Amino acid sequence: MKRRDLLRSFGAAVTTSALVSPSTAAELKGFPAQTAMSPDHLPKPAIKGGSFQVFTQDNDRRTLAAVFDRLLPSDTFGPSATEAGCLEFLDDQLAGHYGEGRALYLEGPVKPENEEAIMGSPQFTQTPRQRYEAGLKALETYAQATDGIAFHALSADRIDEILTGLEESRIELPDGVHGKSFFELMLQNAREGYLADPIYGGNRDMAGWKMIGFPGARYDYRPYVDRRGENLNLVPVSLIPND
Repeated sequence: MKRRDLLRSFGAAVTTSALVSPSTAAELKGFPAQTAMSPDHLPKPAIKGGSFQVFTQDNDRRTLAAVFDRLLPSDTFGPSATEAGCLEFLDDQLAGHYGEGRALYLEGPVKPENEEAIMGSPQFTQTPRQRYEAGLKALETYAQATDGIAFHALSADRIDEILTGLEESRIELPDGVHGKSFFELMLQNAREGYLADPIYGGNRDMAGWKMIGFPGARYDYRPYVDRRGENLNLVPVSLIPND
């Protein structure tokens, strides 16, 4: 799958009628204070300039960076996943409610042997944070066992081969880590980091939005609803308020 198609398959609801030239893209300068929400309802920005909270081990960061930059490599259309801040985005998310699995049911099934058949996919009692801790170490163990070197030191072709094997369930990871599901989790989070509002730490300089022609978090699109097929030259707007 091509890079643009990979992103568009995640944001299928995004229309292409509001294409924008990267040279004209800029963040919103100021915002109407009277429309501000109460603090408990405002989006929580990612911690800026701080150290990693979850990916504290250098090798874990290198492993994840190697994966993310093969899923979304740098090319003429835009930066790689790590260049766009996807690691910082995910670290911030894993340090919060998402990483703790606040929205997930994590109790064990009554009959584990029937769970996957009933639900159509494997079910997990681990939190997303725990799945990353186990999954990244399992990837490293697999690379050391099969290739004799660290995962992040593998060639791009070899990393692609391993990721494809995980996606197609031809490669299983050690220590009980479900390879296909872990691949799907990383792919989902890489996409989210590349396309989420920059306030959450990823999509740096709105690179993902510029790539697919998404004009961002605008207050009102009603003036443009009937103007289909036009290049509206709308400037991408982030939730980040700049005075």
